[in-house]
Amino acid sequence: MHTTHSIFERTLADYFRQRLMALTENQSDSYHEDTLWYMGNMLARFGLRDQLYHYDKGEWQIRPLALLYKDALETPEPYQRCLLLRHLGDMALFLCALFPERYQRRGIRRDYFLGMGGGAYSYLSENAQQNRHIFAELANKFAALLNLVAQACAKQMPFDAKDVLRLYRSWMVSGDDSVASQLQGLGISLPESGQAH
Repeated sequence: MHTTHSIFERTLADYFRQRLMALTENQSDSYHEDTLWYMGNMLARFGLRDQLYHYDKGEWQIRPLALLYKDALETPEPYQRCLLLRHLGDMALFLCALFPERYQRRGIRRDYFLGMGGGAYSYLSENAQQNRHIFAELANKFAALLNLVAQACAKQMPFDAKDVLRLYRSWMVSGDDSVASQLQGLGISLPESGQAH
């Protein structure tokens, strides 16, 4: 018998897989279907609090990527190291795709997530017991997949003028490709990339 959590996760995973597949139909980049399935499952998994947060000092917190990396380096067990690096890669992909502004305000740049996530997946592409082809694609196309995840998780309801202005201001400050994609999806043409300040 399925628990409420597993039903929720499976339904959410199906939703995200369909969104990811629909978004890639009109893109020049192609992605392995297994990778899209993996990402759909990852997004659904992070819909559950205990998968995204850990309980520490009386509160739920997101464990910093640097500490996950430290844990992975310090574990002598290869299987455990792979589990930790998989979680690190998934967290880097998820957090940078969904919350780039939050981390930019803290001075944490996109390159940090690219290095952490891409590096973790690269290790897994050579050392994981299974799904090496998925981890190789996640490592090689990490930046493009960040944009894809951001689009898959973007607000589905119509944007009002306030939302559009907020997005445009965000793009002007950050030049973030995922924000640019959202604006272009709304029919707003933007100057050539690199002109945002």
